[in-house]
Amino acid sequence: MNTKYLFNARYRTLGWAVFIPASILGCLTLILEWEPAFFDVKVLGFFIDEVFGVEKLVGLTENNILNEILGILVILSGLLVAFTREKDEDELITKIRLESLVWSIYWNYGILILAFLFLYDLTFYWVMVFNMFTVLFLFIIRFTILIRKLRKTTGDEEYD
Repeated sequence: MNTKYLFNARYRTLGWAVFIPASILGCLTLILEWEPAFFDVKVLGFFIDEVFGVEKLVGLTENNILNEILGILVILSGLLVAFTREKDEDELITKIRLESLVWSIYWNYGILILAFLFLYDLTFYWVMVFNMFTVLFLFIIRFTILIRKLRKTTGDEEYD
């Protein structure tokens, strides 16, 4: 079985340990608009268009980097969770992985089409922000459910 594009099975625990808290903190940060001053720093930016400032192609700008840190942690840890090899990776698990990925992409773009049709202005913006992570979340949910179902039907309830 050729699985060289998958991470080693030992990284799944690390992925979950970062993914869950980063996802929760990321959602809370966005919903509550929590931006601790500790994370306010000058960062290099491209295409800077400040509300009451100067437009620049490249330059330094003041930004609270908490959202960026959490977003990167969610993406990287989510990739570890989603694409870590199962200890007993075989053709059936590969098929489940592929079908879960296709399923999550269909649902992601279905949500996006509905957003284009029925949501506008800032509501559409917020859906787009969350839509960046939807494929990964849907894939992880679908794949995890199907693998657990497989383990239960085969009598092997150990997930790792």
